Amino acid sequence: MEREELIQNFAALLKEIPSSMELVKDDSKRDQRFLYLATHMVDKALKKDALIISENQKGFAILFKTSKNDDNFWQELPEQLGLVWNVTGITKALKILKTQKYIKSQRPQEGEYLYCWFWGILEGSRGADKQVGKEMKDEFYRQANLYNIPLYAETRMRQNSLVYQRFGFELFNTWEHPSGDTMYFLRYLPNSSKK
Repeated sequence: MEREELIQNFAALLKEIPSSMELVKDDSKRDQRFLYLATHMVDKALKKDALIISENQKGFAILFKTSKNDDNFWQELPEQLGLVWNVTGITKALKILKTQKYIKSQRPQEGEYLYCWFWGILEGSRGADKQVGKEMKDEFYRQANLYNIPLYAETRMRQNSLVYQRFGFELFNTWEHPSGDTMYFLRYLPNSSKK
């Protein structure tokens, strides 16, 4: 799949997610802002070899192998400023910083883990009778078991939380997000950690 098509698919999926809809400044450049965000995400995933694409090219995920030590404010500053200028605006950026502090505190403070930054399936390939979600879930678990590290994700969509749980993730926390939504924090422990 070509990079431009990937970006278009990511932008379409981002427009369905409460967190990204809230994140993107609502003005006459909204579509351009979603494209900028999608480009940022795709390029970061490609750079870090974190992009997962389903066999039918309808499902997409970004799964980072990371740790708390990977957060480098100064190294990421140019990217963050680009996002503030082209996606969020300053007011939204300040609100996001506050919520991100709590969200990041829910992830391991020591050691490596996998973090599912994004998981989306294009309409028409969603649902229990479709193989795309199962195929992607199997890849998540394969990596967690290969590296023998836990896998973390969060969502503000209750239905997505239920899908994660049906796929074997454990719900370990809920939080009243400042938007008024409930945020669900989930994790999958590799087979060796379950003994």
